Amino acid sequence: MTVHSLTVPGVGTVELTVTERGEGHPFLLLHGGGGPMTVTPWADRLSDAEHARVLTPIHPGFNATPRPAALASIPALATTYVALLDELALEDVTVVGNSIGGWITAEMMLLHSPRISSYVLVDAVGIEVPGHPVADFFSLTMSELAERSYHDPAKYGIDPATLPPRAREAMAGNRVAIELYAGREMTDPTLAGRLGGAAAPALVVWGDADRIGDPDFGRAYAASIPGAGFTVLPETGHLPQIETPEALIEVVWAFADAHATMKP
Repeated sequence: MTVHSLTVPGVGTVELTVTERGEGHPFLLLHGGGGPMTVTPWADRLSDAEHARVLTPIHPGFNATPRPAALASIPALATTYVALLDELALEDVTVVGNSIGGWITAEMMLLHSPRISSYVLVDAVGIEVPGHPVADFFSLTMSELAERSYHDPAKYGIDPATLPPRAREAMAGNRVAIELYAGREMTDPTLAGRLGGAAAPALVVWGDADRIGDPDFGRAYAASIPGAGFTVLPETGHLPQIETPEALIEVVWAFADAHATMKP
């Protein structure tokens, strides 16, 4: 785990905590509202299964990491991660984001970084789709959230009462960070229209059992991005990297490899 001190346009200095693993094609993996623990095991699998260099940053404010006051929106996070790629001088990067991480990925598409060769949005939030609202995350109990997040909630849901106090404190702090960045609705009414300006290869991946944003929400997301593909994963909810990790690796790697600009 490394802390990078970045100068981010419109924000200032950001201390960004990043874990890096593996070698090969670079991936920037952006976690959702559940925090970095929701992507860590999958990042390990991806770097082990393929020739992949995987970077997993913690969004500032999550897991009690420092957050400057000016860093308070999803677009600002997108700018921060483009600055990270510039700092590391990475090329041919595939950005993969889940949930609010997918929203950050969508905003990164609009920044047109030449360092990024492809984008994968996994059960992303962020757009508004009439008749298909994003679930009201902040009104749900953990049990209700699990029911909406997993094809098999009994297997993958977490009971906070079984967690140590420090973990429960981290979860509470992460909920505050989610609301600060994404708002209670976790949507931006301008995003779908703005995505018409995206140009790089993009793939939208969706779990067929996702009830945070249903598959029709995902189809609308793909339709808002010029040329984007859309792939449904069976027996999968909002967190494919947890529930069907190998299927997600297969889909993501095939897309990243197909659009890589630097072949081995």
